[in-house]
Amino acid sequence: MSESAGIGLLDELKRELSEIVDINRAINVLDWDQNTYMPPGGSTGRADSLATLQGILHARYTSAKLGELLNRAQDAVAGLDPDSDDFNLVRVAKRYYDRQVRIPEDLVSEIARTGALAYAVWVAARRNNDYASFAPWLQKNIDLARRLTDHIGYSEHRFDALVEEAEPGMTTASVRAIFSELRPQLVNLVQAIAPQVDTVDDSPLRRTFDEATQERLGREVSARFGYDYTRGRLDRTTHPFEITFGRDDVRITTRYDKNFLPMALMGTMHESGHGLYEQGIAPAITHTPLGHGVSHGVHESQSRLWENYVGRSLPFWQYFYPVVQDAFPGVLGDVDVRSFYRALNKVHPSLIRVEADEVTYGLHIMLRFEFEIGLLDGTISVKDAPEAWNAAMGDYLGITPSTDALGILQDVHWSGGFGGFQGYALGNIIAAQVWESVLKAHPDLPDQLRQGQFSTLLDWLHTNIYHHGRKFDPADLIQRATGAPLSSEPYMRYLRNKFGGIYTL
Repeated sequence: MSESAGIGLLDELKRELSEIVDINRAINVLDWDQNTYMPPGGSTGRADSLATLQGILHARYTSAKLGELLNRAQDAVAGLDPDSDDFNLVRVAKRYYDRQVRIPEDLVSEIARTGALAYAVWVAARRNNDYASFAPWLQKNIDLARRLTDHIGYSEHRFDALVEEAEPGMTTASVRAIFSELRPQLVNLVQAIAPQVDTVDDSPLRRTFDEATQERLGREVSARFGYDYTRGRLDRTTHPFEITFGRDDVRITTRYDKNFLPMALMGTMHESGHGLYEQGIAPAITHTPLGHGVSHGVHESQSRLWENYVGRSLPFWQYFYPVVQDAFPGVLGDVDVRSFYRALNKVHPSLIRVEADEVTYGLHIMLRFEFEIGLLDGTISVKDAPEAWNAAMGDYLGITPSTDALGILQDVHWSGGFGGFQGYALGNIIAAQVWESVLKAHPDLPDQLRQGQFSTLLDWLHTNIYHHGRKFDPADLIQRATGAPLSSEPYMRYLRNKFGGIYTL
């Protein structure tokens, strides 16, 4: 194929893929609206719309035309630099095409419709502590996930088909291997802290904090991090999330509790990390299948990095605490910055995953990972799921939920599908490895945080992670960014150093 013919072919492929991206963005707009402003009565109509659009999207992505373009494009890019945008665009698009052609269009539409309807049921079920109303929808989603994995195919475990979608290159076994190594170390650290847990007082976090002021502070800190509100917005929702309609329209959400400051403030920092990633995608690839974060785990590493490694650090609060004190006159005047920092990092097993401390958070994820596998392989039934959940909470964290709203109903995820929870723990591991690399390159970073300077960190992340989007697979990206393969050792070093200091271990 001549060079000019190859360029023409790639231009045609990019036009086709850009239209597919546009359809997906329209779906995301409807999804965002359902989770923020849509009236409760709109769930049935929204489910029909999402099912229709997902069917159209699937039909476009599995068309004979796109398949032919991708096959020809593979030849056209064969001689290109493997690090080039075009080479990786074809590689990633072809991999996704090969996966999607195995899935019937009617199944795609049914999954979308069921997820939209199940979300509305979950919101009410969680609010009313009514697991029985959600149980039939959970069973529907399990059945759909089984059908989906049967079509996609797997070599060892049904769950592999879902893990590969969320974390390209990983399997159920590889995730379990990481968790098996990590869990006893986390348990040992929790046990070491337990005798001294009451030496940290977190009651200052549970005073009364005006919600409008909380929202203003969340906007201020996220903007200082670098989240661009001319290309994003912050809204309220039941379960916080970030969603992308392109690098120039990246939206985040949070929720508020007037008697618990970290819920909104730390939640906004967390979602800002996701938003910064998406806003940092290279403009050249934003309108292509490369124009998103590469995996759930890598994405989560960025939200956890900004929330925890920055937002729960002492240097950050030495800078930002006076701002918070001034924002709530008389509320925190008797609490010094080190006491506030210690309160924000108190370790204690808790029921709610998104409010868990850094040490116990991974145990929440390992529980959910194994629970998802159990639901899909049938070793956990929908009928017995609440009791199984409570037993697992006792096993992993030593506590038992008093209600299903605080237990199996607390997470939104199973209203829409399965297969992503492992990314939350992998994100913590990746974040630690990235943080060590940033500190190696910029040893004065803590001093910069004390001055409220975040640009050096953001620039490093832009260059080494954000800019690339999905151009490199997770393992390759981590190796390139940190100079080493994925390892849990930096994560455990970070936890032992930080919490060893807080609890004088």
